[in-house]
Amino acid sequence: MMKKESFRRILIRVFWISLIFTIGFSWVYIRYAVPDQLNLVVNEEEVFHFALPPGVTFESDSEEVVLKNASDIPEGMIRIERPDAISMYGKNEGSYRVGMKFLGLIRMKDIQVDVVDGSYAIPCGTPVGIYLKSRGVMVIGTGQVTNDTGNVVEPAYGILKSGDYIQTVDGEDLEDKNDLVDAVSTSGGKTLVLGIRRDGREIEVDMTPVLAEDGSYKLGAWVRDDTQGIGTMTYVDMNGNFGALGHGISDSDTGDLVDIEGGELYETQILGIEKGQTGKPGVMSGVIYYGKGTKLGEVTENTTEGIYGTVNRHFLDSIKADAIPIGFRQDIHKGTAYIRSNVSGEVKDYEIEIQKVDYGSIQKNKGLVLRVVDEELLNLTSGIVQGMSGSPIIQDGKLIGAVTHVFINDPTRGYGIFVENMISH
Repeated sequence: MMKKESFRRILIRVFWISLIFTIGFSWVYIRYAVPDQLNLVVNEEEVFHFALPPGVTFESDSEEVVLKNASDIPEGMIRIERPDAISMYGKNEGSYRVGMKFLGLIRMKDIQVDVVDGSYAIPCGTPVGIYLKSRGVMVIGTGQVTNDTGNVVEPAYGILKSGDYIQTVDGEDLEDKNDLVDAVSTSGGKTLVLGIRRDGREIEVDMTPVLAEDGSYKLGAWVRDDTQGIGTMTYVDMNGNFGALGHGISDSDTGDLVDIEGGELYETQILGIEKGQTGKPGVMSGVIYYGKGTKLGEVTENTTEGIYGTVNRHFLDSIKADAIPIGFRQDIHKGTAYIRSNVSGEVKDYEIEIQKVDYGSIQKNKGLVLRVVDEELLNLTSGIVQGMSGSPIIQDGKLIGAVTHVFINDPTRGYGIFVENMISH
């Protein structure tokens, strides 16, 4: 009798442990398998394929988003139990909510469903020169200074940190790093009050410049106030707004996303391509033509999903491509697609194979895995090289994404971002 009772207690424990594990696993799995936000084109039925465990329930909290396009479904809250695929139909534009429950009881996740008008954009693939002006003078790091007595000191250590932005000195705004250098040089060694932006907070710190052995005053900090480079224009919409790169521009030393005040786009010329090799990504090299007559547009945002702004008439007149529909993640499938690039000196479409579509990816820049199969592009670059980030990806006549990264161990393969992530940045 005691053995039966003991065995029953063990079974109960196993049951509860299994249940808790199942719920926990399902919660984590759903978190990664299903995106937080989906886009629907108004008055069009969209089908989403999610490999979900049994027992998952979808519920629409609004009459405007129907979870099955059929006339026998009543208005109001609708519940669909279908783990392999789900159809959604948006009646009117707006943002709505679809909930997910496990076993009909446990609320696992809310999905924001944005019902939008069908959008068009021009996929470009054009190389552009990029100049960004940081919002403040960025601190790269601190360093040692040999003072006038021959001692090695590090005056900024523990006061300034990599990624700080110096905005003011003694209450005076800084336009660029030259203003900071002038303020330090003329300080006479007196303590300066630096206004700093650090991790989104604004603080003030006291810094005393050191008289160096060469007779000048120094803070002992390495700083930068601008960034330049070459990237690829992804798209321009019908209002002249652009998206490029598919990822943000980070400082080369700190790795932090550059907090910008603004920036410009300029004409560029690709001078050479170093092919990619296993373990060593290839790179495009070129020259940026700075000048009033070569300016192509204004940069207003630098985000994790790319850089954004507006292009001018000069750039618009240079575009030869037509606008095509925007494709959302549910439109994307494995198989043949094309990337548009100017690596040969003219804009061309090159064939690729989409090998993986991660519909619920939390890494917004890596929702797609692609492989270059076009022989011409392989001969030119060996696949994907640095500078091709932002090259638009086109499938079934729709703009669906942009190239973002190359695999270090295989230059023929890389990642891409869903274009909807760029548009809704």
